[in-house]
Amino acid sequence: MDKYIIVRTLCDKEEVANKIIDHLLGQKLVAGSQVSTVHSKYWWHGKLEEHIEYKLEFRTRENLFNVIKNEITKIHSYDVAEISYSKIDGVNEKFKEWLDSSLSDKYTV
Repeated sequence: MDKYIIVRTLCDKEEVANKIIDHLLGQKLVAGSQVSTVHSKYWWHGKLEEHIEYKLEFRTRENLFNVIKNEITKIHSYDVAEISYSKIDGVNEKFKEWLDSSLSDKYTV
């Protein structure tokens, strides 16, 4: 039984965000994406930083996560990028059908 997830990452440039989105969609590793701007505060090298970032979310299958993580890492501009996921529980049947029809079988384990 397939498990479905939302993959997340953040980046500092819209161009990088669009490059990641276009690449993952083009490879059919993700079925869809959302991008939003967020106001982030965090510690970096002992200094408190504050920036506007682009938060990317992708709907996909859990078995594709490692491939997605590797592809994002190749493109990402951050030295330390958060690439994480959370499980989607209680997925309705029509949504699962859409996800599965939108994703490549090339990477199926």
